[in-house]
Amino acid sequence: MGLPQPQFSAADYLAWESEQIEKHEFFRGETFAMSGASRRHVTISGNVFASLDRSLEGSPCRVYMADMKLQLLQDNAYFYPDVFVTCDPADHRADQFMSAPTLVVEVLSPSTEAFDRGDKFAAYRRIPSLREFILIDPETQRIEIYRRASQDTWELQDMTPGEPLVLHSLETEIGWDRIFRNLD
Repeated sequence: MGLPQPQFSAADYLAWESEQIEKHEFFRGETFAMSGASRRHVTISGNVFASLDRSLEGSPCRVYMADMKLQLLQDNAYFYPDVFVTCDPADHRADQFMSAPTLVVEVLSPSTEAFDRGDKFAAYRRIPSLREFILIDPETQRIEIYRRASQDTWELQDMTPGEPLVLHSLETEIGWDRIFRNLD
Protein backbone atom coordinates (compact mmCIF):
# COMPACT_ATOMS: atom_id res chain seq x y z
CA MET A 1 0.00 0.00 0.00
CA GLY A 2 1.21 3.50 -0.70
CA LEU A 3 0.77 6.62 1.37
CA PRO A 4 -2.85 7.47 2.10
CA GLN A 5 -4.44 10.15 -0.06
CA PRO A 6 -7.21 12.60 1.06
CA GLN A 7 -10.54 11.25 2.41
CA PHE A 8 -13.24 10.47 -0.20
CA SER A 9 -16.76 9.13 -0.31
CA ALA A 10 -17.13 5.92 -2.31
CA ALA A 11 -18.84 7.83 -5.15
CA ASP A 12 -16.05 10.45 -5.17
CA TYR A 13 -13.44 7.68 -5.22
CA LEU A 14 -15.05 5.95 -8.23
CA ALA A 15 -15.24 9.21 -10.19
CA TRP A 16 -11.67 10.19 -9.24
CA GLU A 17 -10.22 6.71 -9.85
CA SER A 18 -11.65 6.58 -13.39
CA GLU A 19 -9.43 9.56 -14.28
CA GLN A 20 -6.20 8.26 -12.72
CA ILE A 21 -3.28 6.72 -14.58
CA GLU A 22 -2.26 4.57 -11.60
CA LYS A 23 -4.59 2.32 -9.63
CA HIS A 24 -5.70 3.09 -6.08
CA GLU A 25 -7.54 0.95 -3.58
CA PHE A 26 -10.19 2.53 -1.38
CA PHE A 27 -10.70 1.51 2.23
CA ARG A 28 -12.96 3.29 4.70
CA GLY A 29 -12.62 6.73 3.16
CA GLU A 30 -8.92 6.58 2.30
CA THR A 31 -7.25 5.85 -1.02
CA PHE A 32 -3.97 3.99 -1.32
CA ALA A 33 -1.77 4.04 -4.42
CA MET A 34 -0.93 0.59 -5.72
CA SER A 35 2.75 0.11 -6.35
CA GLY A 36 4.09 -1.82 -9.32
CA ALA A 37 4.33 -5.58 -8.93
CA SER A 38 7.47 -7.68 -9.23
CA ARG A 39 8.07 -10.06 -12.12
CA ARG A 40 7.42 -13.04 -9.82
CA HIS A 41 4.15 -11.51 -8.60
CA VAL A 42 2.90 -10.87 -12.14
CA THR A 43 4.01 -14.32 -13.33
CA ILE A 44 2.14 -16.14 -10.55
CA SER A 45 -0.99 -14.01 -11.04
CA GLY A 46 -0.91 -14.72 -14.77
CA ASN A 47 -0.38 -18.44 -14.23
CA VAL A 48 -3.31 -18.67 -11.82
CA PHE A 49 -5.54 -16.62 -14.13
CA ALA A 50 -4.67 -18.72 -17.21
CA SER A 51 -5.25 -22.01 -15.36
CA LEU A 52 -8.60 -20.88 -13.96
CA ASP A 53 -9.73 -19.40 -17.27
CA ARG A 54 -9.07 -22.72 -18.98
CA SER A 55 -10.73 -24.76 -16.18
CA LEU A 56 -13.86 -22.61 -16.02
CA GLU A 57 -14.60 -22.59 -19.75
CA GLY A 58 -18.23 -23.53 -20.29
CA SER A 59 -19.16 -22.89 -16.64
CA PRO A 60 -21.20 -19.95 -15.30
CA CYS A 61 -18.05 -18.65 -13.57
CA ARG A 62 -15.53 -16.14 -14.92
CA VAL A 63 -12.07 -15.18 -13.78
CA TYR A 64 -10.74 -11.62 -13.53
CA MET A 65 -7.32 -10.09 -12.89
CA ALA A 66 -5.83 -7.11 -11.15
CA ASP A 67 -7.50 -4.38 -13.24
CA MET A 68 -11.05 -5.21 -12.10
CA LYS A 69 -12.27 -3.72 -8.83
CA LEU A 70 -14.13 -5.67 -6.18
CA GLN A 71 -16.68 -3.72 -4.11
CA LEU A 72 -17.01 -4.56 -0.41
CA LEU A 73 -20.06 -2.64 0.80
CA GLN A 74 -19.82 -3.66 4.47
CA ASP A 75 -16.36 -2.12 4.70
CA ASN A 76 -16.84 0.84 2.35
CA ALA A 77 -14.00 -0.54 0.23
CA TYR A 78 -12.89 -1.19 -3.34
CA PHE A 79 -9.94 -3.52 -3.86
CA TYR A 80 -8.09 -4.82 -6.90
CA PRO A 81 -7.51 -8.51 -6.09
CA ASP A 82 -4.71 -10.17 -8.04
CA VAL A 83 -7.17 -12.79 -9.30
CA PHE A 84 -10.79 -13.51 -8.46
CA VAL A 85 -13.65 -15.63 -9.74
CA THR A 86 -17.32 -14.72 -9.72
CA CYS A 87 -20.22 -16.91 -10.77
CA ASP A 88 -22.81 -14.18 -10.27
CA PRO A 89 -24.73 -13.13 -13.43
CA ALA A 90 -24.99 -9.52 -12.17
CA ASP A 91 -21.20 -9.34 -11.89
CA HIS A 92 -20.88 -10.55 -15.50
CA ARG A 93 -22.83 -7.47 -16.60
CA ALA A 94 -20.89 -5.00 -14.41
CA ASP A 95 -18.39 -2.62 -15.97
CA GLN A 96 -16.70 -0.76 -13.13
CA PHE A 97 -16.65 -3.23 -10.24
CA MET A 98 -17.97 -6.59 -9.09
CA SER A 99 -19.25 -7.62 -5.70
CA ALA A 100 -19.95 -11.38 -5.43
CA PRO A 101 -16.69 -13.33 -5.71
CA THR A 102 -16.54 -17.06 -5.02
CA LEU A 103 -12.72 -17.13 -4.90
CA VAL A 104 -10.12 -14.43 -4.26
CA VAL A 105 -6.37 -14.93 -4.76
CA GLU A 106 -3.80 -12.47 -3.44
CA VAL A 107 -0.12 -12.83 -4.33
CA LEU A 108 1.87 -11.43 -1.43
CA SER A 109 4.52 -8.74 -1.68
CA PRO A 110 6.57 -7.27 1.16
CA SER A 111 4.76 -3.91 0.96
CA THR A 112 1.21 -5.38 1.12
CA GLU A 113 1.53 -8.64 3.06
CA ALA A 114 0.43 -7.28 6.45
CA PHE A 115 -2.63 -5.55 4.95
CA ASP A 116 -3.53 -8.60 2.80
CA ARG A 117 -3.42 -10.88 5.85
CA GLY A 118 -5.08 -8.39 8.19
CA ASP A 119 -7.68 -5.75 7.33
CA LYS A 120 -8.13 -6.88 3.74
CA PHE A 121 -8.79 -10.52 4.67
CA ALA A 122 -11.12 -9.36 7.48
CA ALA A 123 -13.07 -7.39 4.88
CA TYR A 124 -13.13 -10.27 2.40
CA ARG A 125 -14.50 -12.62 5.08
CA ARG A 126 -17.64 -10.47 5.28
CA ILE A 127 -18.53 -11.11 1.61
CA PRO A 128 -21.39 -13.65 1.75
CA SER A 129 -20.53 -15.25 -1.62
CA LEU A 130 -16.84 -15.81 -0.87
CA ARG A 131 -15.97 -19.48 -0.31
CA GLU A 132 -12.16 -19.55 -0.64
CA PHE A 133 -9.35 -17.06 -0.12
CA ILE A 134 -5.84 -17.95 -1.30
CA LEU A 135 -2.56 -16.31 -0.30
CA ILE A 136 0.51 -17.11 -2.41
CA ASP A 137 4.01 -16.10 -1.31
CA PRO A 138 6.32 -15.90 -4.34
CA GLU A 139 9.50 -15.79 -2.23
CA THR A 140 8.88 -18.91 -0.15
CA GLN A 141 6.55 -20.59 -2.67
CA ARG A 142 4.05 -21.10 0.12
CA ILE A 143 0.29 -21.31 -0.51
CA GLU A 144 -2.35 -20.85 2.17
CA ILE A 145 -5.98 -21.72 1.49
CA TYR A 146 -8.71 -20.29 3.71
CA ARG A 147 -12.09 -21.98 3.26
CA ARG A 148 -15.41 -20.86 4.67
CA ALA A 149 -16.57 -23.60 7.05
CA SER A 150 -19.64 -21.70 8.25
CA GLN A 151 -20.84 -18.11 8.03
CA ASP A 152 -18.42 -17.00 10.77
CA THR A 153 -15.70 -19.66 10.61
CA TRP A 154 -12.78 -20.02 8.23
CA GLU A 155 -10.37 -22.95 8.13
CA LEU A 156 -6.74 -22.71 7.04
CA GLN A 157 -5.01 -25.35 4.96
CA ASP A 158 -1.30 -24.96 4.24
CA MET A 159 -0.49 -26.47 0.88
CA THR A 160 2.10 -29.21 0.73
CA PRO A 161 4.76 -28.21 -1.84
CA GLY A 162 4.29 -30.11 -5.08
CA GLU A 163 0.62 -30.94 -4.45
CA PRO A 164 -2.12 -29.37 -6.61
CA LEU A 165 -4.16 -26.46 -5.33
CA VAL A 166 -7.63 -27.97 -4.95
CA LEU A 167 -10.41 -25.40 -5.18
CA HIS A 168 -13.56 -26.95 -3.72
CA SER A 169 -15.70 -23.90 -4.51
CA LEU A 170 -15.04 -24.26 -8.24
CA GLU A 171 -14.58 -28.03 -8.39
CA THR A 172 -11.19 -27.67 -10.04
CA GLU A 173 -7.50 -27.74 -9.22
CA ILE A 174 -4.30 -26.07 -10.37
CA GLY A 175 -1.04 -27.98 -10.43
CA TRP A 176 1.76 -26.69 -8.20
CA ASP A 177 4.09 -26.52 -11.21
CA ARG A 178 1.53 -24.42 -13.13
CA ILE A 179 1.30 -21.84 -10.34
CA PHE A 180 5.05 -21.38 -10.06
CA ARG A 181 5.87 -21.90 -13.77
CA ASN A 182 8.55 -19.59 -15.23
CA LEU A 183 9.68 -18.18 -11.87
CA ASP A 184 13.30 -19.26 -12.46
